[in-house]
Amino acid sequence: MKLFNFIYPLLTFTLFISGCSSSEISQDKKNCPKCNMSLPSSNAHTAKLQDGAKSYYFDDFGCLVLWAKDKEISLSYKKIEIFSNDTKRYIDAKVAYFIINDKTPMNYGFGAYENEVNDSIKADEVELKILRGEHMANPKIRKQILGQ
Repeated sequence: MKLFNFIYPLLTFTLFISGCSSSEISQDKKNCPKCNMSLPSSNAHTAKLQDGAKSYYFDDFGCLVLWAKDKEISLSYKKIEIFSNDTKRYIDAKVAYFIINDKTPMNYGFGAYENEVNDSIKADEVELKILRGEHMANPKIRKQILGQ
């Protein structure tokens, strides 16, 4: 019994220490606050929301919109940047051009471009479509857009 009283606290302490050190390592890896998916190292399709001094990173613009709705955050007055598919850099989402048929991590399908492309829409319309469920992750919309 004395051996158990010694080993049990030692084992608990060891597990606690190893758990703490592993969480320190994973802090370099960012996860989407909406879906908890790891952000790609390439930044493709990622979005960033600046809320005061805090920055939030998302794997898909659709996740950013839905997360903001859940948190009751109005996107109108926030700094939002999105990774552009054509120039491969972060741009202001309010000036980006979006198309609906791009492949994105969570399949919402809204790809951002810095330069105007045919049949593109702006961020405020993308936000409405996502909130209405009018995106490629919705099977009915996907079928309608792809004509299948």
